[in-house]
Amino acid sequence: MSKRAVLEVIALDVEDAVAAQAGGADRLELVSDMAADGLTPSAATVAAIRGAVDIDLRVMLRLADGFAAGDVERLTRAAGRLREAGATEFVLGFLDPGGDVDLDAVERVAGVLDGCRWTFHRAIDRAANRDALRKQLADFPGLDTYLTAGSAQGVDEGMSVLLAEARRRREPGYGQQLLVGGGLRLEHVPGLREAGIDGFHIGGAARPTGWEGPVSADAVGEWRRALGE
Repeated sequence: MSKRAVLEVIALDVEDAVAAQAGGADRLELVSDMAADGLTPSAATVAAIRGAVDIDLRVMLRLADGFAAGDVERLTRAAGRLREAGATEFVLGFLDPGGDVDLDAVERVAGVLDGCRWTFHRAIDRAANRDALRKQLADFPGLDTYLTAGSAQGVDEGMSVLLAEARRRREPGYGQQLLVGGGLRLEHVPGLREAGIDGFHIGGAARPTGWEGPVSADAVGEWRRALGE
């Protein structure tokens, strides 16, 4: 069996963060505005959450819905403010209009992060060529994780891709941790664990009453038990 799995939970505020930690989350992804699939939270929110929990936090760097970088100067300023608020890990990922990685934007934002660890998020699931994107970012400073469902349609559609990528983990561009999220359900877990995948990311699955309601420590605990204590 592979090593203990990491369970990451999306948190919007302190209440979410405290419940996620109580349920056994290892890490939080901090975002705002889930109607736009998760945007950059305020520095004040990040500071408040950092003060309320002691598990790892990864903070989203994304200004608008979609996968274009947009105003890179604003992004770099936001990254600086978030670092001042106590953020040390981040989530980002930008594509150009052709679906290739926007290397200029990634380089400029990651430059401000100055070696902080970060996740390339589900923009990879919209990439024109996943393999090319991974190889372009193979040795990128700080990049240690890909958040992916294997498909833009979610884990049901992307399972074969996830299993294939897990088998390639010793190849250049495939050494980063696979963090599976996007339509992830408990019944997916055994097959993913069997393949050696050890990163799991949940959002709606941690909120029994939907995105208008808070994270449930009990729901997170169910995932923690499914993944192994």
